Amino acid sequence: MISGLGFGGAPIANLYTSVSDADARATVDAAWDAGVRYFDTAPHYGLGLSERRLGSSLASRPRSEFVVSTKVGRLLEPADGDGFDDAGFLVPATHRRVWDFSADGVRRSLDASLERLGLDHVDIVYLHDPDNHWQQALSEGLPALHALKSEGVIRAVGVGMNQWQMPERFIREASLDYVMLAGRYTLLEQESLASFLPLCLERGVSVVSVGVFNSGLLARPTVPADATYDYSAAPATVLDRARHIAAVCQRHGAVLPQAALQFPFGHPAVKAIAVGARTPAEITENAALFADKVSPDLWADLKSEGLLDPDTPTP
Repeated sequence: MISGLGFGGAPIANLYTSVSDADARATVDAAWDAGVRYFDTAPHYGLGLSERRLGSSLASRPRSEFVVSTKVGRLLEPADGDGFDDAGFLVPATHRRVWDFSADGVRRSLDASLERLGLDHVDIVYLHDPDNHWQQALSEGLPALHALKSEGVIRAVGVGMNQWQMPERFIREASLDYVMLAGRYTLLEQESLASFLPLCLERGVSVVSVGVFNSGLLARPTVPADATYDYSAAPATVLDRARHIAAVCQRHGAVLPQAALQFPFGHPAVKAIAVGARTPAEITENAALFADKVSPDLWADLKSEGLLDPDTPTP
């Protein structure tokens, strides 16, 4: 269903920084103009703001020409809280998130998402971060998604997480179409290569790799001292490794984010990446870096210098 570069909808929901409605629409328009046709969002992002903005921005586009994914597991319930959301999104705290992977919760969440998006169906729905809700997600949430798929309300079922171990359990014990893997198969991290990615290939599960910049560490040609890794200050050893990779990229006429965007596609289980953007310039630049393929010699040098395992598949 999907391939190539996708658009991550968290930043246009005022993640860390406020974005105007006009700028959010311009960013989605720039993604479309760059050839992006896969758009990912979630109720969690800005307490529904991402879904509303994405739906509004895509409303004039032919529905058959784009793929949308959203997520379930956090219901948004009205709240009387003052101030702003406490989850990193600069939005009024008009709602609170309630964990719910029950069958009823999944259906209620998707109904609300469809209303915010202004769509009659979405293409992919992921169970969103069920780390502490394994049993309910497996026994109630996942069957509910499969029922919605059989009803034609959604087209594919997935799990989206910041780890690979639990998605691997889902694949072994149930049936999935997609896994959205955040930050765990990148130019810096390949632990998921040992068992998870081969299992996805064996079972026909498509992987969408997100967090390919490891929360910012790989996002710039030059790695700054204050770079973040997994949303915290990057340890010195990780900074050094990223800078070493950047130096190899430079020798081959490439830049670090360019290699980071392209690396996941070396594995045949990876069908797409999704990258967030809050400005037209960000998505336009990333699309250009994604399309400008690096030299195969770059990957070979990363292996020879011990920055990638010799058996790591590369594009």
